[in-house]
Amino acid sequence: MTATRITSVLRHWLWRVVCGVSGGLTVTGRWQVPGGCVVVANHASHADTAVLLAALPAKAQPVFAAAADYWFDVPVRRFVAGSLAGILPVRRSGGDTYARLLAAARPALKAGRTVVIYPEGTRSTDGKVGEFHSGAMRLARDCGVPIVPVAVLGTAEVLPKGASFISHAPMQVRIGEPVDPHGTSAPGLRARVMALRTDSPQESVEIPCAA
Repeated sequence: MTATRITSVLRHWLWRVVCGVSGGLTVTGRWQVPGGCVVVANHASHADTAVLLAALPAKAQPVFAAAADYWFDVPVRRFVAGSLAGILPVRRSGGDTYARLLAAARPALKAGRTVVIYPEGTRSTDGKVGEFHSGAMRLARDCGVPIVPVAVLGTAEVLPKGASFISHAPMQVRIGEPVDPHGTSAPGLRARVMALRTDSPQESVEIPCAA
């Protein structure tokens, strides 16, 4: 087992434990992608990254494209981003942001890893899913990988944007079917995520709340 795979396994089980003591996590849907792919998910909380690390299989070796100026500007966040979450830093200023995303994510996708992108670009503050930007779709097309839509629920109750403490609430991750990026659009991907939020797949695995 490679060092990258070992790190992914450790992160997966660490965050499964954290989710278990934070209210429990239910994962529905089946992971069907054997190699690299782009996951698109709604974004309401920093807890979204934790539950996706717990929900996605360790073999997917997920990494998260996120703003370098936020996650790497102070030591504590830099440690969480690099060691515990697997953040791919993408600078948002001074040029073509998509080119920077492509440069950061292409090696991971080529290695068969999963790159997670929150296409809204920021966390929701009112519970509504914002419009999706096109970067995730462009990335998947340029790198020749499928897109997997994923819906995350309950995380805003656990850690709302701007909160400094964690509450206990049940969380869910709903994994959708892989999508050919050449046959969809940013609004189409948003529609798929919205559909998952209201109509979950049948297969489920529950990570219960710790007693």
